[in-house]
Amino acid sequence: MLFETHSVVSLNTFDHFESAELIKNPVDGFSAGLVDDDNIYKWEVVVIGPQDTLYEGGFFKAILTFPRDYPLKPPKMKFATEIWHPNVAKNGEVCISILHEPGEDKYGYEKPEERWLPIHTVETIMISVISMLADPNVDSPANVDAAKEWREDPTGIFKKKVARCVRKSQDTAFD
Repeated sequence: MLFETHSVVSLNTFDHFESAELIKNPVDGFSAGLVDDDNIYKWEVVVIGPQDTLYEGGFFKAILTFPRDYPLKPPKMKFATEIWHPNVAKNGEVCISILHEPGEDKYGYEKPEERWLPIHTVETIMISVISMLADPNVDSPANVDAAKEWREDPTGIFKKKVARCVRKSQDTAFD
């Protein structure tokens, strides 16, 4: 792995956090671990830009913050590295169905099975985020400007902004 993996909590300490499993069997596309050994609710993840996407070559750091009632409620994910994407708010917050509160969508856009379920893990969250990078949902954007650029000029201004973010992520990957 490219990044130092932080100390992990034993699965016996907190059953649903599977950091030990991620260390033993890493998944391509991301690295994850605790920010601080004394806080199992805050994880640092690094998403490696997926091949054959505009994000390829990028190293995007983010924080996953788990609520005390996890796994009944979803964690929040916020990129610390600048990233230009329709489903990432300008402040870095990730907006995808899998991270939305369980149950019915009051706007009727998402089906309950698309939203958070207690069976999700860090791995399933990260696979969804990697998939989001490759295939944004511009019909329900968190960043309206990025969605507009994606729709109107995906190989122009949108591509230039993403390339700038990728370069910045490479420059700060080991900070």
